[in-house]
Amino acid sequence: METIAAMTGNDRHQAFSSVLQQHAGIVFKVANTYARLPEDRADLAQEIAAQLWHAWPKYDTARSVSTWMYRVALNVAISHVRVQALRNRHDAVPLDEDLHDMAGALAPDHESEQHLRLLQAFIARQPPLERALLLLYLDERPQREIAEILGISEANVSTKIGRLKQRLRDEL
Repeated sequence: METIAAMTGNDRHQAFSSVLQQHAGIVFKVANTYARLPEDRADLAQEIAAQLWHAWPKYDTARSVSTWMYRVALNVAISHVRVQALRNRHDAVPLDEDLHDMAGALAPDHESEQHLRLLQAFIARQPPLERALLLLYLDERPQREIAEILGISEANVSTKIGRLKQRLRDEL
């Protein structure tokens, strides 16, 4: 397969557009996890897309495109959280009511809805790396892929997941 960097401008743009459209859920999932307000989520999604485009020529086609996209998207989102924390002098970025409403549609009974709300609150209180880890874990990504995306070892992924699960059990 031709490398991305070797493609002509129009071919590179078409290939990127196709990949972005195919995997847009990754961009929106990360933006929804890391930004509270709808306009902030839109800005973050746009910034993620811009950074993906900027990194596109360096994408290694031998690797999974979703892994690459998660890695870029999470790095952008974590930087976004750091900037917001400096501006607002707080680390928490709670999930918005719209997410709760969408999640409520998936959880029809009151008990499930309450558990989902508690999980969302727990995730929102986590530092950026742990939030990313939870997002990927709940998205049922393999530990090997999580490790690659976050730039940590598989053993570290396993340990952090275990600790997060225990913390969640302790809080609930």
